[in-house]
Amino acid sequence: MGSPKECKSKKQKGEKRKAIGVLFSFTEMQPLPSSILVPFISLLFVVGSLVAEKLAERLIGFTNGEHKRKQDIRGERVGEDANEEDDAVANDARWRRGGADRGQADRGQRAGALIPWFHCSHSPRRFHAFEKAHKLDPTSSGRGVRQFKTYLLHRLEKEELETKPQLARNDPREIQKFYQQYYEDYVKEGPTRRKPEEMAKHYQIASVLYDVLKLVVRSDRVDDEINRYAREVERKKVHFTHYNILPLHASGAASPIMQLPEIKAAVHALQNVDGLPMPRLNSSENVPLKVDGSLIPEDGNRSVKDLLDWLRLVFGFQKGNVDNQREHLILLLANIDIRNKNHEDYALLDSGTVRYLLEKISKNYQSWCAYLHLESNLKFPAHAATQQLELLYIGLYLLIWGESSNIRFMPECICYIFHNMANELRAILFGNVHSVSGGYFKPAYEGEESFLKEVVTPIYLVMRKEALRNKGGTSSHSKWRNYDDLNEYFWSKECFKIGWPLNHNADFFVEETHRRTEHVDQVAGRRKAKTNFVEVRTFWHLFRSFDRMWTFFILAFQAMLIIAWSPSGSVTAFFDPDVFRSVLSIFLTAALLNFLQAALDIVLSWKAWGCMQYTQIVRYILKFVIATAWVIILPVSYSSSVQNPTGLIKFFSNWASNWQGQPLFNFAVVIYMIPNILAALLFMVPPLRRVMERSNWRPKLYVGRGMHEDLFTLFKYTLFWILLLISKLAFSYYVEIYPLVEPTKLIMSVGVGSYEWHEFFPNLQHNIGVVIAMWAPIVLVYFMDAQIWYAIFSTIFGGINGAFSHLGEIRTLGMLRSRFESVPIFFASRLIPFSREEESIRSQESERRNIARFAHVWNAFIKSLREEDLISNNEQLLLLVPYSSGDVSVVQWPPFLLASKIPIALDMAKDFKKKGEAELFKKIKYDNYMHSAVIECYETLRDILYSLLVDEEDKQVIRRISHAVDTSIEQREFLNNFRMSELPPLSSKLEKLLNLLKGEHEDLNASKTQIINVLQDIIEIMTQDVIISGQGLVIPGQPCDRIFFRVLERSEGGTNEEKPKFSNLKFELMLNDSWMAKVVRLHLLLTVKESAINVPTNLDARRRITFFANSLFMNMPSAPKVRNMLSFSVLTPYYKEDVLYSEEELKKENEDGISILFYLEKIYPDEWRNFLERMRIKRDETYEEKFKEHMDDVRRWVSYRGQTLSRTVRGMMYYRDALVLQCFLDMPEDQDGLVPYRATNPVQQYQDEMAYGEKAQAITDMKYTYVVSCQLRVAYIDEREETVGGKLDKVYYSVLVKGGDKLDEEIYRIKLPGRPNDIGEGKPENQNHAIIFTRGEALQTIDMNQDNYLEEAFKIRNVLEEFFKSRHGQRRPTIVGLREHIFTGSVSSLAWFMSNQETSFVTIGQRILANPLKVRFHYGHPDVFDRIFHLTRGGVSKASKTINLRFNSTLRGGNVVHKEYMQVGKGRDVGMNQISLFEAKVANGNGEQTLSRDVYRLGRRFDFYRMLSFYFTTVGFYFSSMVTVLTVYVFLYGRLYLVMSGLEKSILENPTIVQNIKPLESALASQSVFQLGLLLVLPMVMEVGLEKGFRTALGEFIMMQLQLASVFFTFQLGTKAHYYGRTILHGGAKYRATGRGFVVFHAKFAENYRLYSRSHFVKGLELMMLLVVYKVYGQTYRSSTVYLFVTFSMWFLVCSWLFAPFIFNPSGFEWEKTVNDWTDWKKWMGNRGGIGIAEDRSWESWWANEQEHLKYTSIRGKVLEIILALRFLIYQYGIVYHLDIAHHSRSILVYALSWLVMLTVLLVLKMVSMGRRRFGTDFQLMFRILKGLLFLGFVSVMTVLFVVCGLTITDVFASILGFMPTGWSVILIGQVMRTMMRKLGFWDSIKELGRAYEYVMGLIILIPVAVLSWFPFVSEFQTRLLFNQAFSRGLQISRILAGRRDSNASAS
Repeated sequence: MGSPKECKSKKQKGEKRKAIGVLFSFTEMQPLPSSILVPFISLLFVVGSLVAEKLAERLIGFTNGEHKRKQDIRGERVGEDANEEDDAVANDARWRRGGADRGQADRGQRAGALIPWFHCSHSPRRFHAFEKAHKLDPTSSGRGVRQFKTYLLHRLEKEELETKPQLARNDPREIQKFYQQYYEDYVKEGPTRRKPEEMAKHYQIASVLYDVLKLVVRSDRVDDEINRYAREVERKKVHFTHYNILPLHASGAASPIMQLPEIKAAVHALQNVDGLPMPRLNSSENVPLKVDGSLIPEDGNRSVKDLLDWLRLVFGFQKGNVDNQREHLILLLANIDIRNKNHEDYALLDSGTVRYLLEKISKNYQSWCAYLHLESNLKFPAHAATQQLELLYIGLYLLIWGESSNIRFMPECICYIFHNMANELRAILFGNVHSVSGGYFKPAYEGEESFLKEVVTPIYLVMRKEALRNKGGTSSHSKWRNYDDLNEYFWSKECFKIGWPLNHNADFFVEETHRRTEHVDQVAGRRKAKTNFVEVRTFWHLFRSFDRMWTFFILAFQAMLIIAWSPSGSVTAFFDPDVFRSVLSIFLTAALLNFLQAALDIVLSWKAWGCMQYTQIVRYILKFVIATAWVIILPVSYSSSVQNPTGLIKFFSNWASNWQGQPLFNFAVVIYMIPNILAALLFMVPPLRRVMERSNWRPKLYVGRGMHEDLFTLFKYTLFWILLLISKLAFSYYVEIYPLVEPTKLIMSVGVGSYEWHEFFPNLQHNIGVVIAMWAPIVLVYFMDAQIWYAIFSTIFGGINGAFSHLGEIRTLGMLRSRFESVPIFFASRLIPFSREEESIRSQESERRNIARFAHVWNAFIKSLREEDLISNNEQLLLLVPYSSGDVSVVQWPPFLLASKIPIALDMAKDFKKKGEAELFKKIKYDNYMHSAVIECYETLRDILYSLLVDEEDKQVIRRISHAVDTSIEQREFLNNFRMSELPPLSSKLEKLLNLLKGEHEDLNASKTQIINVLQDIIEIMTQDVIISGQGLVIPGQPCDRIFFRVLERSEGGTNEEKPKFSNLKFELMLNDSWMAKVVRLHLLLTVKESAINVPTNLDARRRITFFANSLFMNMPSAPKVRNMLSFSVLTPYYKEDVLYSEEELKKENEDGISILFYLEKIYPDEWRNFLERMRIKRDETYEEKFKEHMDDVRRWVSYRGQTLSRTVRGMMYYRDALVLQCFLDMPEDQDGLVPYRATNPVQQYQDEMAYGEKAQAITDMKYTYVVSCQLRVAYIDEREETVGGKLDKVYYSVLVKGGDKLDEEIYRIKLPGRPNDIGEGKPENQNHAIIFTRGEALQTIDMNQDNYLEEAFKIRNVLEEFFKSRHGQRRPTIVGLREHIFTGSVSSLAWFMSNQETSFVTIGQRILANPLKVRFHYGHPDVFDRIFHLTRGGVSKASKTINLRFNSTLRGGNVVHKEYMQVGKGRDVGMNQISLFEAKVANGNGEQTLSRDVYRLGRRFDFYRMLSFYFTTVGFYFSSMVTVLTVYVFLYGRLYLVMSGLEKSILENPTIVQNIKPLESALASQSVFQLGLLLVLPMVMEVGLEKGFRTALGEFIMMQLQLASVFFTFQLGTKAHYYGRTILHGGAKYRATGRGFVVFHAKFAENYRLYSRSHFVKGLELMMLLVVYKVYGQTYRSSTVYLFVTFSMWFLVCSWLFAPFIFNPSGFEWEKTVNDWTDWKKWMGNRGGIGIAEDRSWESWWANEQEHLKYTSIRGKVLEIILALRFLIYQYGIVYHLDIAHHSRSILVYALSWLVMLTVLLVLKMVSMGRRRFGTDFQLMFRILKGLLFLGFVSVMTVLFVVCGLTITDVFASILGFMPTGWSVILIGQVMRTMMRKLGFWDSIKELGRAYEYVMGLIILIPVAVLSWFPFVSEFQTRLLFNQAFSRGLQISRILAGRRDSNASAS
């Protein structure tokens, strides 16, 4: 929830710290004048004499641990003032982080540091504080104490002289004088001169100053005027309190947001307290007062200004909660009300608004009442004020919800509370009290916190007690009740036994104590039964939850096997009478499976029977009895019916004619099928089924009812699955089952071969062992390959869906240029609100307005790209769209579209030889962009020249030239009147003129001359060269040599002076931004080359531009006006993540000498250049100096490229920027005012802009709120120590603070019943405590690793409109999912793999889940929630410990959709270890979900096809991954059995089998195809093809394979399988911090070994041993290509699991690193463990932690582990019979002797271990003698074995291969039986044996790595492999990895 590192600490505002609070606040304000500051310092000197001692003692006690460390939640600020933390707060944070571990001297220093705040006066008191500081450390031994004392003493002496003349003659007068002066200067006249925020601080200071004054001055000596001032301060202080969004209590000029009519109406409605009875707060009978329209209760202390104040007094809610919900309710009412009204002023709230909100908030409550058959307490008497009562009900619910803390996760518990309180409210209003007469009533609770104490806290304590039983996630789920168990208690009428007021002696609160506990973490009392469901750790949950699917697949397999086994083997054999009769046996299997499911229902829910309703228990029992009956009836009737076989046709015909004579089995089948037939009929009519399920006539459960979709949706996903199942079953039949039938028949027909070992079951017939070994992997593949088929079909359907959604229509810059003309049109239709007023406007005018709006939005987008340094300044100019104006007659497109259009047009005109300009104009008009560029260039040049000239004669020349051009074009004489060949020189001169105009001029006079000369040249070229008869255009009839001179005046000599024409210019225009923009654009049109068509060059900028343009062509709701849009909030949970990288972190180098800054400079070189350009930093001699000046900007630049909170906050605040701009575009009634403003009066224009801006800001505040749970608005948990009941206790608060100008302002503080995250998981609890501070009707959850973009934020209005859409009978959405872009894909190859995988999941994966499958749930953090729906149904996510689910919305009737026209950014893990930890975390979560009630309920309540979708897209994917790995094991162990037993050799040498070997080989090899898993990347290829083109997709796929993507994905397959299986068996799911930093470091071998030893290395070595044994002893496929294919896939799996961590580890094959890794690993292996020794320091600590799950697992889990460990014994059993020393003996004695050898070896090892421990130190000689004797004994025994018994060298190696697995089995069994081993004294031996095995495994893995490290080219290749993406972008990662060495070399 919060920690000192991550969150902002807040100072207590209580009496004890008021003085300090004032001083801290004071220092944050504007500097005070010396007339105030100096007396104030003096005042503090005096005050210091009284309080410094206590404060210093308190602070010392604080650091000594007398006050335990508070939960510090002060994080770094985000923004430009990130480092501007005030000294006081910084000191406070250091005190909080301090502790008893620091020395006394340091404590003295910290305590003394406070004293400067309490200076003293010239009297002895003046130096009292200094003396106290001196006494704390008299010797000045503490660090910096002496310097501090010296400085303080000099400061006191200096200020003594300054303050003495200004002080009064005595201390009381001095204090009062200062207080009076402060009041008159800052408080009295402040409201008229200062902002409300500033006045709030002044009132706070004045209030505390008065408290200090009362402390030092006797009350009788305080002036009356001072007391009057103080009363005035207290009376007005409320008007200047800090506020969140609405300044409800502010005085003075109304805030713009408070002037909105909807806000006024909502406030007015809430303030209607007329007719409400007043609470009786004491026994007196005083008449209530009414002041300023507010009711005053008789105690006079608490006024009732609105309905929520009244509810607070009646029910005892907290003030902070009331203030929070008041603003919440006002904003809800205002936002809902304005959508149905015009925007003109109105005063009253619409009655429909309140009714709509009440219905939405109370919908779950009404449903709960109907479910329990209760009468709702939302009643409205005929005579009551309906709107007032509706608001009271809404306010009551929100106040309950806002103060319920963890109970918010229990929505039906809140319904219970609301039900009773609403009843009490109704009784108060309409009971025995006569409200008209003003009578009183007794409140239900006394005191402000009574609701918290009497209602919330007791329930919280029950929840906390249950959470303690969880024991940190180690206890079984069945032993404690989670949130769901406690909430489901309120699903029955049993909950009313709790009573109201709550009966604390009720069974819900009280437990019978049967034993006393000695440990703190144990909870006394008998645990209560689970409610409705028990989460038992077993794989049987998969069958129980999805029994219909497993039944279908099993029955289909049985039917296909029967048909394939028939003589013909054809599918048509189904119609054969005998075959059909055999197929009917599937009903026997179905009955058996149904019996199994009924038994599981009883067994797995047994521990919940104590809380189950009797009807549910009876249903379970009846279901079991009926299933048992069918298990008996169907087999008996089937056995009798076989005796009377009939043909299929005869079967059906006889049924109609002679039904009495049918076999009993036929009747039984029909009766058995009746429920399924009825279910199928209901399936075809979903509306009827939905109505039946939603009815409250004996419903099964409160949730999971009526989830069925409409007919069209049902048809879509049914068709999907029918096609998939047909394909899957056909493939299974023809590829997996049918080819294996004939070989199986052959094997079963030949005799059982000779065994090569001792066979325990030699009499088995038909080679059943061989058949099982053959069929077992095929059966597993049959159940797994549906996941592969899902990947194929989801790829096809997802691609089709995406194509119909217009995805990828604009994916390149070329496509963007070709369709850019349509972009403004679609922009207007998508992002511009529809206006009826514009319908009447002519289309041309409307188009001009839309272009203006588009220009605003597009240019804001482009500027944001520039601010993010994705484009350069020049690229920004090329991408900007000019604001349309009347100066140009065509649309002004961005210059990048018009690149080289003018030069090409000039070349076309110059080279045009044909007569008549029609052909030339046709060519130019053929290219619309060229046509627009030519016209714009001409008109802009004309305007520039005309405005530049001053003299009218000069302007007349321009007009004549323009007239000549226009006339020639109209008369089609253009080529006859103009020389096209002279246009290039003219263009060159124009370019020179524009360069001069836009350049920076050091010598302006010289530049003016140049400009005049060039302009004259231009006119000359135009009139003399270009225009054929152009001389007369200047001055008609004037000679050519006189054209450019005019006569000015006659001189004294009688001659005329002449001045050049075109020399009188308006050079001041060069200071006009608008005019210069024309110059710059014209210059771009003339000079931009064809290379500009590739602008922007940055790939991310290209992606964003093309996606934004493409999204405008996609289907989306029309955007409403901002004022009419749905209001929403964004919530970001924050925990221990980086906020903003510090300078130290930027420059900190890793072991290779690489810093984060250096790394990012090389990864993003273009963005770094753009950043330097934006900061105007040049690489010259000033580089270092300017770089340091802009260090804050550098920190932000780096942080915005990492996964930091600052990046997330910047992205989410784009919503605000977008809404402000859109609101501004919505506002002007005169749309001409968009751009440029038409106001003739600049002052009026400025005032209009300010008014529009303030109003836009106000509306945006009303619509959007951003809350960071634990910057902007920060919600955090504050932990304090307060005296409760006479003893010190910890108290917790939910606090909201808002960033002020300098100091954060605390807005709301709501006390909690206890520590919130003691109950549930941290992240959901974090969201839950902060959700009360969010606003609006929608809520978007954004994680810490996400980003947002301005252009996407413009579409949030469209997204929110999705909540109002419902089509095809669907429900309105409750969650709108958005797509994501993974922005970390360019870092490395691994990051690219992960990015592609994640991209396919968040695009095509989510697309197919939402449509057509309808199984998309709350996937992730960009989801937008219907906030009111979810806040009344348990929040946005569940928070039960260990199980964190995302299905709540669907279970409660919600509808989830996914939209792809908007996207947000997302970061992913970029390093191998990070990725593996993430995959492990997700696999753990899915393992826990498999056990959950939500998965069970969805699996049972969904229809069959939707259930299939749910399974294969959630837990089924991970189960299939595990089955994929299990298939490899089953296949290889089956081969091991066949090889070691000798059956394989015996059978394959049979002549009959040899002739049919090919079908057998093909069948055995078929399963290996699925081990590669390449088909799982199909969705990835499809999505890339859809959005980038299929050629690009194919190229990327090939490149990924070349970069060993298959190795990576195969490795992650092992991660999923391991952690999913372990979680289900043993638990251990936990949050794994993957880290979000930049991974450029080398992971040590020991770290990789710790992480992957159990999940990959052990399993990989086991599979490798299986392959080796199969290769050595097998004779089957040595000459067969099938064998090579099979073993290749297996070896690929093994190599991936063993060496992928080193292949994808930077510098993994560098020799120096390998040597260091070996040294580090040896040290780690040798270190001893113990308490407090971390895993990364000692192998023993790690080894003990790896077995932690076995310590807490159930007996079932331990037994299963032992059974699995026994598989390693088969190696020894098989190999010993193949040893030469066995002499082909098959006796069991051979195996017994092998165990004797094994025990002897273990005994020798034990002796050596004991000898080393006992004699190794004190009796070295004895130990050496012992080792010598053992060695001699070993040599002797081996000699005898070699000489006498016939032992061979081959036997030695074979024995090692056989006995090594046995030892590992002993270790595994010993770990499971740890307690017994400790008692027997064998545990240390097990540990040492384990250490030896770890050494061996480490060496086996490390040796190949070391060998490859010898060759330098391997390291070079690996670097290229890892960072290929970086290389393709011109990077040199090898230099990065080499570090400073290369940098220094290059420098030298």
